[in-house]
Amino acid sequence: MIQAFYSAAVGAQQQMRSMDVHANNIANVNTYGYKAQTPAFQSLMYGMLGGADGSQLPKGSGSRLALTGSDFSAGPLEQTGRQLDYAIVGDGFFALYDPASGEVSFTRDGSFTLSPLQTAQQTDDGEQTVKTQYYLSDGEGRQVLGQDGYPIAVTDPSADLPVGVFNIQYQDGLERAGSERFLMNDKNGAVWTSNAKLQRGYLESSNADLATELTGVIEAQRSYSYALKMVTTADEVETTVNGLANV
Repeated sequence: MIQAFYSAAVGAQQQMRSMDVHANNIANVNTYGYKAQTPAFQSLMYGMLGGADGSQLPKGSGSRLALTGSDFSAGPLEQTGRQLDYAIVGDGFFALYDPASGEVSFTRDGSFTLSPLQTAQQTDDGEQTVKTQYYLSDGEGRQVLGQDGYPIAVTDPSADLPVGVFNIQYQDGLERAGSERFLMNDKNGAVWTSNAKLQRGYLESSNADLATELTGVIEAQRSYSYALKMVTTADEVETTVNGLANV
């Protein structure tokens, strides 16, 4: 009965984590560029136990939330009318460069803005002047990379900007970095320029489906309640068995 108690308790704990994943998806239903997370479970410590007739029977210790995968399917496009809003029609990501750390991240959220960068320059007569150059930015200090892989300097916001779209060889395992951004690691392979079409004045909405997520919440709630009932049952059986020894 101790094993049953442990399996049920672990199951209840993991269903709480699953509920957190679905709740996070629901909270981001209206977040531009958000990609829904999908909980995936795996068994824990399974082995074989000898049966009465010599057969081998499986014995396990429950399951756990092994990972939360990302659904990279495209979300619906929403018209905003802003000149600096971009949506990708097809596969690919926008690339963002952080000048402070040198980090390059990827996103489907194309709600960009202009960010000033001031540099000191010395004139021929030895005087110091400050030059301000505006770059296309994500609004958090990261610069948008163009088709040539360099930050996009903007002189005329109404002009066609060479916003780059990049494909990643293996999207599985991309690490979430906040602000709807993803970071690559060694197993994601190569990156190359995509030929996907850009829709200016539009943004990609979240691909989290409210009906699907609410169904997932209901499933997690029921699984949680069944696991707690199993904990109570295992405790009652063990208490009864211990009481028999004193009879």
